[in-house]
Amino acid sequence: MPGGEKPPLRVILCSPRGFCAGVVRAIDSVERALALYGPPVYVRHEIVHNRYVVDSLKAKGAIFVEELDEIPQTSAPVVFSAHGVPKSVPETARQRNFITLDATCPLVTKVHREADIHFRRGREILLIGHAGHPEVVGTMGQLPAGAVTLVQTREEALSIVPKDPQNLAFVTQTTLSVDDTAGIVEVLRARFPSIVGPHREDICYATTNRQEAVKLVAPLVEAMVVVGAPNSSNSQRLKEVAERAGCAYAVLVQRAADIDWDRFCGLTSLGVTAGASAPEVLVEEVLDAFATRYTLNVETMSATEENMFFPLPRPLRPEAAE
Repeated sequence: MPGGEKPPLRVILCSPRGFCAGVVRAIDSVERALALYGPPVYVRHEIVHNRYVVDSLKAKGAIFVEELDEIPQTSAPVVFSAHGVPKSVPETARQRNFITLDATCPLVTKVHREADIHFRRGREILLIGHAGHPEVVGTMGQLPAGAVTLVQTREEALSIVPKDPQNLAFVTQTTLSVDDTAGIVEVLRARFPSIVGPHREDICYATTNRQEAVKLVAPLVEAMVVVGAPNSSNSQRLKEVAERAGCAYAVLVQRAADIDWDRFCGLTSLGVTAGASAPEVLVEEVLDAFATRYTLNVETMSATEENMFFPLPRPLRPEAAE
């Protein structure tokens, strides 16, 4: 580089990106509980799938557990994560006289209610989602064992044999690929024309909006960085969407230290987005890392404006403390 000049790099930031209203509500719930009750505050499962967020809350006095049996008998509050929990979890908490605060995303709660309505109407329920994801575990755990059948792929949708094909309903995990889910739903509707589903699939507004922004940017750049955790479903889907939309190389990183710089030599254009549980400070960290190697020309490409807001759980609202 003559005179030590850094090569130029066009960076297109996807908008919307990063925190959604459900994640903001969940994090604020833990912060507010710490302020009201003082530490410790116990949290079942990672409040959101982001190590940076979890570590910062740990430093303030939050204690994360996977199951309630890890919590000693306590008067400290127990927060349920944004992903939702099976019905057995609040029941166990009641039996142990825990103070509980439910930070489940309202859009996940909506799916729980839909599943419950279908069950009470005697329908066999298909859940489109990924096995083992906490949201799927929580949704399936709303109903008795066997009431919900998980469908993960088009192939499974083609081969599933319901007990009564005339009495079926489906719901979906909120963080799926919009296109993948549409393909599965298409198969189910073709095979079972009377199947009942939501007016719009249950994929949340934030997942949809972030994927739409990536679809706009991906064909315009040589590489895409998705900031997010490997166990974050919506972040993994953003990487997949970028690749399908024409980006030659897309990578999911938790923060700048994870970047393999050998893969980012000689770039002239880069897209950057973040999953719904990734804070903007980590996006800035990634941009700063690229700025040490390139002269950045940063622009933003927006798919839509977001102004969604979810109030805190009722016991944590300011009026409840008065």
